[in-house]
Amino acid sequence: MLWTIAVILIILWALGLVSGYTLGNFIHILLVIAIIVVVLQVIQGRRAG
Repeated sequence: MLWTIAVILIILWALGLVSGYTLGNFIHILLVIAIIVVVLQVIQGRRAG
Protein backbone atom coordinates (compact mmCIF):
# COMPACT_ATOMS: atom_id res chain seq x y z
CA MET A 1 0.00 0.00 0.00
CA LEU A 2 2.90 2.34 0.77
CA TRP A 3 4.34 1.80 -2.70
CA THR A 4 0.93 2.50 -4.25
CA ILE A 5 0.64 5.83 -2.44
CA ALA A 6 4.19 6.79 -3.45
CA VAL A 7 3.52 5.94 -7.11
CA ILE A 8 0.25 7.90 -7.12
CA LEU A 9 1.99 10.94 -5.62
CA ILE A 10 4.80 10.75 -8.17
CA ILE A 11 2.27 10.52 -11.02
CA LEU A 12 0.30 13.50 -9.69
CA TRP A 13 3.51 15.48 -9.29
CA ALA A 14 4.62 14.65 -12.85
CA LEU A 15 1.18 15.59 -14.23
CA GLY A 16 1.38 18.88 -12.36
CA LEU A 17 4.74 19.63 -13.95
CA VAL A 18 3.61 18.65 -17.45
CA SER A 19 0.21 20.35 -17.46
CA GLY A 20 1.32 23.45 -15.60
CA TYR A 21 -1.62 23.01 -13.23
CA THR A 22 -0.20 22.89 -9.74
CA LEU A 23 -1.72 22.81 -6.29
CA GLY A 24 1.07 24.95 -4.94
CA ASN A 25 3.68 23.24 -2.83
CA PHE A 26 1.16 20.70 -1.49
CA ILE A 27 2.05 17.94 -3.96
CA HIS A 28 5.77 18.61 -3.54
CA ILE A 29 5.46 18.32 0.24
CA LEU A 30 3.52 15.04 -0.11
CA LEU A 31 6.15 13.73 -2.53
CA VAL A 32 8.98 14.53 -0.11
CA ILE A 33 7.08 12.86 2.74
CA ALA A 34 6.42 9.78 0.60
CA ILE A 35 10.10 9.49 -0.35
CA ILE A 36 11.18 9.85 3.30
CA VAL A 37 8.70 7.15 4.38
CA VAL A 38 9.85 4.78 1.62
CA VAL A 39 13.51 5.30 2.57
CA LEU A 40 12.73 4.67 6.24
CA GLN A 41 10.85 1.48 5.35
CA VAL A 42 13.82 0.23 3.31
CA ILE A 43 16.27 1.03 6.11
CA GLN A 44 14.09 -0.62 8.75
CA GLY A 45 13.55 -3.65 6.50
CA ARG A 46 17.29 -4.12 6.10
CA ARG A 47 17.86 -3.81 9.84
CA ALA A 48 15.15 -6.34 10.67
CA GLY A 49 16.41 -8.70 7.99
